[in-house]
Amino acid sequence: MTESNIFTQYMQKRNVIVKNKKILQSSYIPDKLPHRMDKINEIVEIIAPSLNKDKPSNILVIGKTGTGKTAVMSYIGKELRKADVEQKNCSYIYVNCEVVDTPYGILYNISNQIITDPSKRIPFTGWSLDKIFSELSDYIDKEDKIFIIVLDEIDRSFQKNGDDIFYYLTTINEVLQNSRVSIIGITNNAKFTEFLSPKIKSRLGEEKVIFPPYNVNQLRDILYERAKDAFDEGVLDDEVIPYCAALSAQEMGDARRALDLLRMSADLAERNGDVLITAAHVKSAKNKIELDAVSEVIKTLTIQSKTVLMSVIKNTEDGMSTMTTGDVYSTYKTICDAISQSVLTQRRVAGLISELDMLGIVHARVKSFGRAGRTKEIELNTPKEIISMIKSDEVFKDLDSYKPQKQTTLM
Repeated sequence: MTESNIFTQYMQKRNVIVKNKKILQSSYIPDKLPHRMDKINEIVEIIAPSLNKDKPSNILVIGKTGTGKTAVMSYIGKELRKADVEQKNCSYIYVNCEVVDTPYGILYNISNQIITDPSKRIPFTGWSLDKIFSELSDYIDKEDKIFIIVLDEIDRSFQKNGDDIFYYLTTINEVLQNSRVSIIGITNNAKFTEFLSPKIKSRLGEEKVIFPPYNVNQLRDILYERAKDAFDEGVLDDEVIPYCAALSAQEMGDARRALDLLRMSADLAERNGDVLITAAHVKSAKNKIELDAVSEVIKTLTIQSKTVLMSVIKNTEDGMSTMTTGDVYSTYKTICDAISQSVLTQRRVAGLISELDMLGIVHARVKSFGRAGRTKEIELNTPKEIISMIKSDEVFKDLDSYKPQKQTTLM
């Protein structure tokens, strides 16, 4: 008999209603990708010559988050390996530039997928970019094949390091005699290439493939396709998938968000010991996902932004359901005094309020008084959990015990 432990109560309460959780992960690549066969065929048509050892054009895949770009490229990579069973004519290399974002790291990652001999592998650190590029080029050329290198989140590397890595990869064919390299960049920034040098821009984006957002019906089809293999019959209420699809369609047609909603709804139902997943679970999942997203944003705020937000919180607790920029600034100065922080100008604080508004943390609308000018009416738009997070921040630990110093009047 298994000894009782801290997980016993949890395991006894949990009612497992998902038969295959892996299928609900956004990273899972199914055998069918609904509503993306047109994009698959478009890309396959471009890269198919690689199977005959002919270099395809470079491609730039563009689309918002959750439009199936990564899934499509992973699916194509899997099919390409099947078509070239002995891997004599082409190789498919995938690098996530959100995880590996330095030029050295990207070249190192590519080399590790190509160089199989441990004694010839490029070291993790210590070489110059020119040396690692030279060694990698030599090894690639000896293979005498077409290399298709996919750089996912390609704009992340550019934001951090400029276009060095793109210079190396788009000029590599100039030093190769036998092999050839094609680059497929994936980005959700349609204006990404505008920041590249003209030479790299023309080479990198020879062909563009645009992925539009999914509409509500397409999202519904995607979820139904996943649900067939993830759940047994009878555990999903009829409202669940349409509700998940509708919520995600409002978020720019993000299939990843739709899958997250469905997966978390199922998880919440299991935790509660429920036998049926309902729209109520979806609503709870939506609130939890949004709370987690706001929490991550709060963690990245600067001290000044946190102080402005704390000023709004304090004013709300003092009975102000709505307040002006001046009200916030007055409290802001008091808090700055309490935590020994430099005071920004009211104009700069107004800018920080606008940033908090854009992040959805506060709601600020401009109110006009005609010739008397205009101001912002500000309301707190933050869940209680986030307010608690801000108030417990180390920066404000002495705030509750702070007493403003009385001003001495000079006679």
